[in-house]
Amino acid sequence: MRDAGQFDYVIAGGGSAGSALAARLSENPDVTVCLVEAGGEGRDILIRAPLGVITMLPGYGRINNWAYHTVPQPGLNGRRGYQPRGRTLGGSSAINAMLYTRGHPADYDDWAEAGCPGWGWRDVLPYFRRAENNERGADALHGDAGPLHVSEQRTPRAISRAFIEACAETQIPRNDDFNGPQQEGAGLYQVTQFRPGETGPDRTGERCSAAAAYLHPVMDRPNLTVMTRTLATRILFDGRRATGLAVRSGREKLKIGARREVILSGGSFNSPQLLLLSGIGPGDELKQAGVDVRHDLPGVGKNLQDHIDFILGYRTHDRDVLGVNPSGAVNLLREILRWRRDGTGLVASPGAEGGAFIRSEPDLERPDLQLHFVAALVDDHSRKLHWGFGYSCHVCVLRPHARGEVRLAGPNPRAAPLIDPRFLSDERDAQLLLKGAKLTRRILEAPALAPFRGRDVYLEGVTEDADLMDHIRSRADTVYHPVGTCRMGTDEMAVVDPELRVRGVDGLRVVDASIMPTLIGGNTNAPTIMIAEKAADMIAGKAKAV
Repeated sequence: MRDAGQFDYVIAGGGSAGSALAARLSENPDVTVCLVEAGGEGRDILIRAPLGVITMLPGYGRINNWAYHTVPQPGLNGRRGYQPRGRTLGGSSAINAMLYTRGHPADYDDWAEAGCPGWGWRDVLPYFRRAENNERGADALHGDAGPLHVSEQRTPRAISRAFIEACAETQIPRNDDFNGPQQEGAGLYQVTQFRPGETGPDRTGERCSAAAAYLHPVMDRPNLTVMTRTLATRILFDGRRATGLAVRSGREKLKIGARREVILSGGSFNSPQLLLLSGIGPGDELKQAGVDVRHDLPGVGKNLQDHIDFILGYRTHDRDVLGVNPSGAVNLLREILRWRRDGTGLVASPGAEGGAFIRSEPDLERPDLQLHFVAALVDDHSRKLHWGFGYSCHVCVLRPHARGEVRLAGPNPRAAPLIDPRFLSDERDAQLLLKGAKLTRRILEAPALAPFRGRDVYLEGVTEDADLMDHIRSRADTVYHPVGTCRMGTDEMAVVDPELRVRGVDGLRVVDASIMPTLIGGNTNAPTIMIAEKAADMIAGKAKAV
């Protein structure tokens, strides 16, 4: 194994957290940072063009995508769920819908009350603000000087605005800022996207991934080394102290030394996988997988939570949506040229333009359902295509009760982990998703959408709850927000402490969405970047100096 050098900090994973963390740590010229990423640099046109996600997401070619699957899910009629995750600098922020939501403030207060001091809403808000460069400017809740461009949608479709009107007709108020004083309501999502008037090359309408925001502008720092197409295979130790990473770059095996810390930022599947491959995790499971036990830490890979999601869809005569037919192909070509010209149009769209946070019962203190309204017919993560034009609406359960796990398939680091979210294994989740599907259907059948509405693609003639539940169990799947598998806390099942240090070993942290004790009520990209911002201060010893 060839020695690839010594660095102060070695980070495994260049996704949303890893990109932000590497950039922040390397701001100090007196420390050296090495970032290891299994994928490429995250600069290709499919990433930069927001609509390019429809070519990356399906996973048939695994373009910038790990394209994982779950084990068979009894709650989904025995189906294996699909789990796309970004495999490139920027991680899943390079293949997501660019939606910028933080969750509900009470979600973070829940963390603090559960034994994670320093992670309440007042503690994390400064880091959300520090990350953010919001088109609307700075105020008590928003920042305008951070690396992450948070923008208004360039040219949202008329049908997305009709969705917001349909929500109003069903007693869901308008909300123009899901990250403002009130989360509840319906509106257009803000997106992580470059906008006009910025310095440097004109990138108007391009995706602002975490890599594009944080990492790409500083890749030339002399104290920052970024190794792409390099797979971390094992953490190296000297006794109980992490001292580096074993990696593979092509056919070459390398070791990278860490003088201060090894930091895992592989996300909720790959971070626990790397811990397990390195002998850190439940002892009995490690032995069964053929891995020597270094440190018996029973919580590794446990506590998996994800937003279970169901899609409703309708055909439409509207042509200002993504369509699958000759007319749609001609329109798409026209829209590509438009995007290249001025960064607007359908190619600049996040797809999920409209959204809503709603309460299933009026006495709830915060929304428990989220909607994503998409100007296209979306089926099975764009892996099933429907001829013609249409639109869809997702509904997901924001705080699921089900808890799953991530385990090893064996000692081979190239083997995909075994992912078991246990979707709909808790009847409370199933009943809430049923209620959410009925509420969503009511919205989609409101008068405001009548000029756009054609045939119901999936649920025509379905009137009984039992039949609707059959549809849910046959089609529901993730909306791409796995968290919790390296849970933060102070109890026996916690993997990291509130400083994100792995319990029972030295020189090792986890910094990504896997540390979340509970799933937040919203999309998870912005919170993941916040975690990296806060971790950077923790590591530098200035956590209160924001």
